[in-house]
Amino acid sequence: MSNLDYPALNLSGDNYLKWAMNTAIVLKIRGLDRCIIKGEYATENEKYGAVTIIRQHLTEDLRDQYLNIENPLDLWTELKSRYTIVLLPKARHEWINLRFRDFKSVDEYNSALIKIVSKLKLCGEEVTEEDLLEKTFLTADPRDLLLQYTYRKKGFTTYTNLISYLLQAEKNNEILKQNQ
Repeated sequence: MSNLDYPALNLSGDNYLKWAMNTAIVLKIRGLDRCIIKGEYATENEKYGAVTIIRQHLTEDLRDQYLNIENPLDLWTELKSRYTIVLLPKARHEWINLRFRDFKSVDEYNSALIKIVSKLKLCGEEVTEEDLLEKTFLTADPRDLLLQYTYRKKGFTTYTNLISYLLQAEKNNEILKQNQ
């Protein structure tokens, strides 16, 4: 149990989101991901294999606290409940306070937004394409109202298309500045 694929989940849970993503990936690679999905059938051997992987990636204190749980889905659910109750309000706060105008580049904004959306999704929150588009439009610099209007009129239906367009516009703007 000492040879870990990734860091163990610590007691404070400050690495829960990375731990959950890594654990889900390792279980999927090993064909054990159905063990943590409600309503999926798994054999006893698969369940023991999955619970072993999950426990292997817990600190000793956490392992001791959840020693009596042998079902990987139950263990997964308990850990998710324990840590998302703290992480969800924090992620919502980050979402509310995220503003496109506060970033120097489209890429920096996009990176921050994707991190927050990942946290929200791992905590069970749904973030739609419309949410992403509106967040970007509504938090742009108020001095760029004409630009916001223009982008809205283009009828972007996906956040990816909008960001691609904004990245290209930013690149073109930089080229224009260099040529002056």
